[in-house]
Parts: sequence; structure tokens; C-alpha cells
Amino acid sequence: MNIANRLTVFRIFLIPLFVCLLTLPLDWGNLTLLGTTIATPFFIGGLVFATASFTDYLDGYLARKLNLVTSFGVFADPMADKLLVIAALIMLVEHQFISAWMVIIIICRELLVTGLRVLLAQSNGKVMAAAWPGKVKTFSQMFAILFFLWNNAGFTWLPFSLAHLLMGIALFFTVYSGIEYFYKARHLFTDIK
Repeated sequence: MNIANRLTVFRIFLIPLFVCLLTLPLDWGNLTLLGTTIATPFFIGGLVFATASFTDYLDGYLARKLNLVTSFGVFADPMADKLLVIAALIMLVEHQFISAWMVIIIICRELLVTGLRVLLAQSNGKVMAAAWPGKVKTFSQMFAILFFLWNNAGFTWLPFSLAHLLMGIALFFTVYSGIEYFYKARHLFTDIK
């Protein structure tokens, strides 16, 4: 169990803590931060989410830099990322920040692309790397979630919700990158009649 894999496992263990902070009836008051009021459990939940998101970057960086790539890491790292984001999106629906249809689109895309990656790995032993649209999707999702939890802290002066704008960008790139993945792997389906 190398450092990269430990960070992945740590991220997985942060998910229940994050969910508990957003679901338990914790009356910890509110914080005023950067021109907005944030429920304290949401602020702490955002810190947990930000920490978990940072470990997603850090474990991949360390695995590549220190040549610590393992089968466990190849499997667990993207799963931990998906579990974290899906849990957060479901919490946003629970608290009526976003509509369920948005989360349905994102989850369906994640399941379809994960299945496609498994099919690709079985057919030629190669893993499909994330292209820039998938990275934009992930980046905008992560920041949208944080800005929802932190009530657009620092950006309340905008005439629109930064969290909603980022979620719109995430949805666009969710669909776009999903289509792109399937287009690039269309050769897998040429034998379907």
C-alpha cells in the first residue's frame, strides 16, 4: 500500500464524513465569509470535499512521478473520484441546490464511460486517458459543488450564481466528453449488426 493508494483510500473514507456533515441535523450555526452566510456544516463539508478533491490530484501525481502505479490504484482512484462527486451531487439535490435531472445526466455519463473504458481495456489492454473536455468537466463539477456548499462565497457580487454557471459548464462538458469518448471508441461497435 504505497502513498498514492493510501491517499485514494483516505479519499474514500472522507465520503461518509462528508455525507454525514450534510445530512445529520447539526445545529452549529452559520459563518459569514466573503460577503455571504454559510451554514457551518456546509462550510466544513466543503472543506472535507476540497480536501478529498485535492487528494484526487495528489495521488495521481505521486503515482506517476514516483512510478507507484498499481492495479489497485488504476481501479480505485477513478472509482473514488466518481463516488465522491456522485455523493456530493446527490447531497446538492437533497438540499435543493440543483435538479435531479442534472445528476441523472452526470451519473448516466459516468456509468457509460466507465463501461466503455472496461470494454476498451478488455479489447486491447489499453486504458483511455482523460481528454481535455473530461478534465474541464471534472474541474467545473468540483468547483460548482464547492460554490454551492459555500453559497458563492467571494462571488455574491455577480449578477448570477457562479455555482449554477459552473454546473452548466459541467453539464455541457459531461455530454460533450461522453459523446467524444464514444466517438473515439466507435471501432468497438463495428461488429454490431
